[in-house]
Amino acid sequence: MSLDALPAHSGGADELARLLARALLSGRWRPGEVFPKELDLARHFAVSRNQVRNALARLTAAGLLERTAGRGTVVRALGEWHLLDPTISEWMTGLTRLDPELIRAIYAFRFSAEPAVAALAARMADPQDLERLREAYDGMAESAEQDRQRHAEFDVRFHDAIYQASDNLVWRQVGHLLRPCIMALVQDSQRRLDTLADSLARHRRLMDAIIEGDEQAASHAAREVLLRTARDLEIAFE
Repeated sequence: MSLDALPAHSGGADELARLLARALLSGRWRPGEVFPKELDLARHFAVSRNQVRNALARLTAAGLLERTAGRGTVVRALGEWHLLDPTISEWMTGLTRLDPELIRAIYAFRFSAEPAVAALAARMADPQDLERLREAYDGMAESAEQDRQRHAEFDVRFHDAIYQASDNLVWRQVGHLLRPCIMALVQDSQRRLDTLADSLARHRRLMDAIIEGDEQAASHAAREVLLRTARDLEIAFE
């Protein structure tokens, strides 16, 4: 990809790493492709090679790039990206378009994990957890047609509330780290107004199952929510 398509850069190595990471996460360069050379990056952004080198070191540490003597810098396979690294989570914040392969990977993880997390939430949720879940759902319902950005934010809060209600330290941390990923998927899947009513109904059934403490129903409802997401994302999945 031409560097001309990237936004302007101002700041230090951290900001340059964030800019380049977001381009990678959006699919501007594909796994296996050769990444631009240090000198080309330095010239394009009018920064020192030392700043570029430091930025590339951050991307390498996050598993996005591989730097090899004689071969240069290459984009690593998606399976080698450290997607639950807090740094990548921060880089992903605010992105509304992810690499389609990355979307599928995140979705597949959620489809495997969230039915189990929902069942655990049905068993472990306390009154405060349930109140957070209700507030998130009410926000989704109220903002569905008037404010798509707020609707997406409440949708993310809804799923985060389920992770938090699991009362499991690991799942709670995973839920926190997945927020940017879930936001990107939610925003991408909510382009069609005609599916919002069905999505809300599925979220409502999931909330009701957790409130009622029905683990089996909660697991099934979580799966149904994600199947709706798959259709909206046009992912052939099951």
